[in-house]
Amino acid sequence: MKDILQEIVDHKRGEVELSKRLLPFADLCRRVEALPSSDIPSMSEALTSSATGIIAEFKRKSPSKGWINQEAQAGEVPLAYQQNGAAALSVLTDEKFFGGNDDFITTARQSGVTLPVLYKNFIIDEYQLYQARLCGASAVLLIAACLPLRDCGRLMKTAHSLGLEVLLEMHSEQELDYAALEPDLCGINNRNLGSFVTDVENSFRLASLLPKDAVKVSESGISRPATVKALRQAGFRGFLIGESFMKTANPGAALHDFISEL
Repeated sequence: MKDILQEIVDHKRGEVELSKRLLPFADLCRRVEALPSSDIPSMSEALTSSATGIIAEFKRKSPSKGWINQEAQAGEVPLAYQQNGAAALSVLTDEKFFGGNDDFITTARQSGVTLPVLYKNFIIDEYQLYQARLCGASAVLLIAACLPLRDCGRLMKTAHSLGLEVLLEMHSEQELDYAALEPDLCGINNRNLGSFVTDVENSFRLASLLPKDAVKVSESGISRPATVKALRQAGFRGFLIGESFMKTANPGAALHDFISEL
């Protein structure tokens, strides 16, 4: 079976190098330094204080399913999520495989979004952390399967220096060593990024192996309120849900109905 994650990371390396040629790192740093000083909303605090903990995701496409909602607008759906009770948001910014763009976060902010926003991409270079800060993100995703432990720790340090929190994603027992880096949020991905097979039982299986004081986030494959209730009992405080909402004609209304059942 083709390893989708490896294909994505290989493409991402070339994409980052192209971005560096179009906007040199020094110029990107200057743009970030020129940003107005303001408090960046904390995703970890938002989840721990929320009654639902739902991170509603703006996801238009996936490598395994193709277009989910090609017409969805970044100026509409994230704000609708906020208005309908999301604790935080996630925005896919990978373009080739997920139909995303950094501008989606900027557009969401301009539409009135004030919730914490996760910059969801395949981060392999510190350049991308500055891109995340520039477009208005509050937190970034670091994926253990993409990064050697030392590189992950280095990127986490840089993210924190920019005021960004880190959701560190793990999938297996072999990757749980990354939790020792003490990220702001520990994510368990229920989707195997090599095969894209999804099994929510992965979160239940690994929950007790994470540090007790970690802010735990379950990612992918969550489609029923009953699953969120069970995951909360297992110690999770964040629940990243995208496709269940995005495949509907009105993702904000779908979120509202989901929360009503909770």
